[in-house]
Amino acid sequence: MLISTKGRYALRILVDMAEHQGEGMITLQEIARRQEISEKYLESIVRELVKGGVVTGQRGKGGGYRLCRPPEQINVGEVLRCTEGSLAPVACLTEEAVPCARSSRCRTLKFWRGLDEVIRRYTDGCTVADMMQSSGDGDDYII
Repeated sequence: MLISTKGRYALRILVDMAEHQGEGMITLQEIARRQEISEKYLESIVRELVKGGVVTGQRGKGGGYRLCRPPEQINVGEVLRCTEGSLAPVACLTEEAVPCARSSRCRTLKFWRGLDEVIRRYTDGCTVADMMQSSGDGDDYII
């Protein structure tokens, strides 16, 4: 499984919005500047986040976007499924998969189901608020 820039940027956008949520509605122009992401690309990502019920938007003067829920209630799994579709490691485990005629004798299916569960549990267990926490990693260089 490879997460696209759309999924990675969606998480950056949400962390940015969470860190600036006290400032009211946040424009895409502000996010684009802070995150160094094309405003045009942000539009397509935010559109999917609105459709997924993660952010809400308001047009016109004073408009912009904001989180629909507190960062503690937005999990990474829901965001990635919103932007990436399924996070299943193999096609036969996606929600829209046609039942496989080989599933009853597939010797690898148990492994794929286990991996799918680990991915789901990990991504659903991490929130935008968790990503806001600074770990300090990388600030302790020794020369």
